Amino acid sequence: MAALRSKVRFTTTLHHHYHRLHYSSAASILNPDSRSPLSAKDKSRAALTLLKSESNPTRILEICRGASLTPESHLDRIAYSKAISKLKDLNHFSGICTFLQESTTRPDLKSERVISHFIVLYGQAGLVDEAMKTFEEMEGKLGISRTEKTLNSLLFACVLGKDYALMKRVFIEFPKIYDLVPNLDTYNVVIKGFCESGSSSSVYSILDEMSRKNVKPNAETFGNCITGFYKEEKYEDVGKILEMMKEYNMAPGISTYNIRIQSLCKLKKSGEAKALLDGILSRGLKANHVTYGHLILGFCREGDFEEAKNMFNKMVNSGLKPDAECYFTLVYYLCQGRDFEAALKIYKICLADGRVPNFSTMKSLVEGLASISKVDEARKVIAQVKEKILRNVEKWDEIEEALPK
Repeated sequence: MAALRSKVRFTTTLHHHYHRLHYSSAASILNPDSRSPLSAKDKSRAALTLLKSESNPTRILEICRGASLTPESHLDRIAYSKAISKLKDLNHFSGICTFLQESTTRPDLKSERVISHFIVLYGQAGLVDEAMKTFEEMEGKLGISRTEKTLNSLLFACVLGKDYALMKRVFIEFPKIYDLVPNLDTYNVVIKGFCESGSSSSVYSILDEMSRKNVKPNAETFGNCITGFYKEEKYEDVGKILEMMKEYNMAPGISTYNIRIQSLCKLKKSGEAKALLDGILSRGLKANHVTYGHLILGFCREGDFEEAKNMFNKMVNSGLKPDAECYFTLVYYLCQGRDFEAALKIYKICLADGRVPNFSTMKSLVEGLASISKVDEARKVIAQVKEKILRNVEKWDEIEEALPK
């Protein structure tokens, strides 16, 4: 981390000069037709669209600067996250630091809420040292008071950056150092961290502290505990948490059951998860599309495509609308299992709903259809994809050309 930080400092000045020289060209990336200025929302939408397909780190930064992103906007928060993820994947950590440091100096972004968001983004990038530095410099350098919200953002940054030892130290020491009082969000983040790090048994001491300080747990508190105990296959502890929920007069709703079903599916116990679903349906509790999505993915991962298709049909017959991820999952795995006819049926429903899976999944479907002598169907699919999505047209032309005549 120290070596990374020195590298970041070395390049920051160069990036800052680059930013000043090229800011005007950054705006033109979003709006090539300069005669028609974009609104703030249009800039955000344009930035998001460009970021999805951009892989050049310099261009990613130019797009963000041109859009003048602000974490106050939901669209912009998505764009920030997308940009940080891409830069992280490209190992462009100096660019992340430069961009976030620039953002903290913008007069319109000087608020505790915004700085808290930047601290989380540092965590998302794995730059936990920079998140800590930003927290420590808030009052002196930035002139912004720290609150419990900022503390929670730093804890969450530690969890995102998987620095669980630092999370524990911040949780124990910082409330005393900075005169901050942990709240429900504080405890929920720490419980999440313990559960993700394989130390789920530590949640009992956190729950005891919450009880002593009259901080009432909520569904998220218990959901995090249940996830952690399932992950470590501590089924007795799952039972204890469910009993504890009763003590707080919290009847498990569908969100709690969804956590249990997802956890079982991750353990490749999709059959048990389905039995759990059958049990709750028999008691009159309604499942939702998330419930079925977990089961479909679970059965697909276990190679039980018949059961995955059954779950899909059951969901649709229950009047529930699959989300994009559910469609894409099923098409992808059915192609992997060489059930191309079933994959084609799901794809057609998906297309009618205005959605198309990614290029690699569709390529698998097209080539799979050709392999079972359904070349005409394969050509139809290519035509539909090219009409719906303008990207990769040349690649589709090549794939079509390679199909049997």
